[in-house]
Amino acid sequence: MGFLTTHVLDTARGQPAAGLKILLYRLEGESRALLAETVTNADGRTDSPILPEDGFETGTYELVFHAGDYLRNAGRAGAEPLFLDQVPIRFGMAEDAHYHVPLLLSPYGYSTYRGS
Repeated sequence: MGFLTTHVLDTARGQPAAGLKILLYRLEGESRALLAETVTNADGRTDSPILPEDGFETGTYELVFHAGDYLRNAGRAGAEPLFLDQVPIRFGMAEDAHYHVPLLLSPYGYSTYRGS
């Protein structure tokens, strides 16, 4: 069975991004349905899969990372409006497998990849 996990690393500080809010949406055409809301733990991970096996379906999804709130709380946001605030990552899951979609974050850039 498939499931989805994520984590966030603060690359500017060289440590996990604790306390960062993440929303997960399922997309179908023009509609977007909120499936989960969570906050990263001290290791920058969620305490359980953000989309567990019992809720998994193939399709198109979007993770929205509330980077701006995290950066403000860490005292590293910079001037308003922030360069990065909410970071959406839209991706597809085509097979029943473990998908891992991490975010590598700094105040002025980010990257992601399909992890393991």
